[in-house]
Amino acid sequence: MSLDVSPKLLADAERGEVREEDFVETVRTSLPYAYTLIANLVDDLRDSTTEFADNHTPPPSEKERGQLLRALSSDAIRGSLERHFGVTLAFMNCHRVAVFRPEAVGGETHTRFTSLRSQILNQSPEFRDC
Repeated sequence: MSLDVSPKLLADAERGEVREEDFVETVRTSLPYAYTLIANLVDDLRDSTTEFADNHTPPPSEKERGQLLRALSSDAIRGSLERHFGVTLAFMNCHRVAVFRPEAVGGETHTRFTSLRSQILNQSPEFRDC
Protein backbone atom coordinates (compact mmCIF):
# COMPACT_ATOMS: atom_id res chain seq x y z
CA MET A 1 0.00 0.00 0.00
CA SER A 2 1.36 3.42 -0.93
CA LEU A 3 -0.40 5.64 1.58
CA ASP A 4 -1.59 5.30 5.16
CA VAL A 5 -5.03 6.84 4.70
CA SER A 6 -6.84 7.94 7.84
CA PRO A 7 -10.44 6.85 8.39
CA LYS A 8 -11.48 10.52 8.09
CA LEU A 9 -9.77 10.98 4.73
CA LEU A 10 -11.24 7.72 3.50
CA ALA A 11 -14.72 8.88 4.57
CA ASP A 12 -14.13 12.22 2.82
CA ALA A 13 -13.13 10.39 -0.38
CA GLU A 14 -16.20 8.17 -0.16
CA ARG A 15 -18.33 11.35 0.00
CA GLY A 16 -16.33 12.87 -2.85
CA GLU A 17 -14.81 15.66 -0.77
CA VAL A 18 -11.02 15.46 -0.55
CA ARG A 19 -9.08 18.57 0.34
CA GLU A 20 -5.70 18.63 -1.35
CA GLU A 21 -4.08 19.84 1.89
CA ASP A 22 -5.29 16.68 3.63
CA PHE A 23 -4.02 14.53 0.78
CA VAL A 24 -0.59 16.19 0.84
CA GLU A 25 -0.41 15.68 4.62
CA THR A 26 -1.15 11.99 4.06
CA VAL A 27 1.65 11.86 1.50
CA ARG A 28 4.00 13.64 3.93
CA THR A 29 3.35 11.15 6.72
CA SER A 30 3.11 8.04 4.51
CA LEU A 31 6.12 8.73 2.30
CA PRO A 32 8.38 10.82 4.56
CA TYR A 33 11.61 10.17 2.67
CA ALA A 34 10.13 11.22 -0.67
CA TYR A 35 8.34 14.24 0.78
CA THR A 36 11.41 15.45 2.67
CA LEU A 37 13.72 14.95 -0.31
CA ILE A 38 11.42 17.02 -2.52
CA ALA A 39 10.93 19.68 0.18
CA ASN A 40 14.71 20.00 0.59
CA LEU A 41 15.20 20.33 -3.16
CA VAL A 42 12.51 23.04 -3.24
CA ASP A 43 14.38 24.89 -0.48
CA ASP A 44 17.61 24.57 -2.46
CA LEU A 45 15.89 25.92 -5.55
CA ARG A 46 14.33 28.86 -3.73
CA ASP A 47 17.71 29.77 -2.22
CA SER A 48 19.31 29.95 -5.66
CA THR A 49 18.88 31.59 -9.03
CA THR A 50 19.20 28.32 -10.95
CA GLU A 51 16.41 26.83 -13.05
CA PHE A 52 16.38 23.59 -11.09
CA ALA A 53 17.75 21.63 -8.15
CA ASP A 54 18.32 17.89 -8.23
CA ASN A 55 19.37 14.94 -6.14
CA HIS A 56 22.25 12.60 -6.97
CA THR A 57 22.38 10.64 -3.71
CA PRO A 58 20.82 7.18 -3.74
CA PRO A 59 18.24 6.45 -1.03
CA PRO A 60 19.69 4.75 2.05
CA SER A 61 17.59 1.60 1.56
CA GLU A 62 15.03 -0.05 -0.67
CA LYS A 63 12.29 1.20 1.67
CA GLU A 64 13.15 4.82 0.86
CA ARG A 65 13.65 4.02 -2.83
CA GLY A 66 10.15 2.52 -2.83
CA GLN A 67 8.71 5.69 -1.31
CA LEU A 68 10.33 7.77 -4.00
CA LEU A 69 9.10 5.53 -6.79
CA ARG A 70 5.55 5.49 -5.39
CA ALA A 71 5.46 9.28 -5.02
CA LEU A 72 6.73 9.99 -8.51
CA SER A 73 4.88 7.25 -10.36
CA SER A 74 1.44 8.25 -9.09
CA ASP A 75 -0.12 11.07 -11.11
CA ALA A 76 -2.23 12.13 -8.10
CA ILE A 77 0.68 12.21 -5.65
CA ARG A 78 3.11 13.82 -8.06
CA GLY A 79 0.59 16.44 -9.16
CA SER A 80 -0.34 17.30 -5.59
CA LEU A 81 3.31 17.71 -4.62
CA GLU A 82 3.92 19.93 -7.63
CA ARG A 83 0.96 22.15 -6.75
CA HIS A 84 1.82 22.16 -3.05
CA PHE A 85 5.41 23.26 -3.64
CA GLY A 86 4.80 25.33 -6.78
CA VAL A 87 7.34 23.42 -8.87
CA THR A 88 7.49 20.89 -11.67
CA LEU A 89 9.08 17.55 -10.86
CA ALA A 90 11.28 15.54 -13.18
CA PHE A 91 12.55 12.04 -12.45
CA MET A 92 15.35 9.93 -13.88
CA ASN A 93 16.60 6.49 -12.93
CA CYS A 94 15.87 5.25 -9.43
CA HIS A 95 16.52 8.36 -7.41
CA ARG A 96 17.48 11.40 -9.47
CA VAL A 97 14.66 13.81 -8.73
CA ALA A 98 14.73 17.37 -9.98
CA VAL A 99 12.51 20.31 -9.11
CA PHE A 100 12.12 22.96 -11.78
CA ARG A 101 10.74 26.44 -11.56
CA PRO A 102 7.46 26.39 -13.53
CA GLU A 103 8.76 28.99 -15.98
CA ALA A 104 11.72 26.73 -16.83
CA VAL A 105 9.49 23.95 -18.15
CA GLY A 106 9.90 23.61 -21.90
CA GLY A 107 13.08 25.67 -21.84
CA GLU A 108 16.49 24.44 -22.90
CA THR A 109 17.59 23.16 -19.47
CA HIS A 110 14.34 21.32 -18.73
CA THR A 111 14.18 19.86 -22.23
CA ARG A 112 17.77 18.66 -21.97
CA PHE A 113 17.19 17.12 -18.50
CA THR A 114 14.09 15.22 -19.63
CA SER A 115 15.47 14.19 -23.03
CA LEU A 116 16.03 10.68 -24.31
CA ARG A 117 19.73 11.47 -24.57
CA SER A 118 19.97 12.46 -20.88
CA GLN A 119 18.14 9.32 -19.85
CA ILE A 120 20.59 7.18 -21.81
CA LEU A 121 23.65 9.05 -20.55
CA ASN A 122 22.49 8.63 -16.93
CA GLN A 123 22.36 4.85 -17.11
CA SER A 124 24.71 2.56 -15.30
CA PRO A 125 24.66 -1.14 -14.41
CA GLU A 126 23.68 -0.50 -10.77
CA PHE A 127 20.40 1.09 -11.92
CA ARG A 128 19.21 -1.87 -13.98
CA ASP A 129 17.30 -3.54 -11.16
CA CYS A 130 16.21 -0.58 -9.12
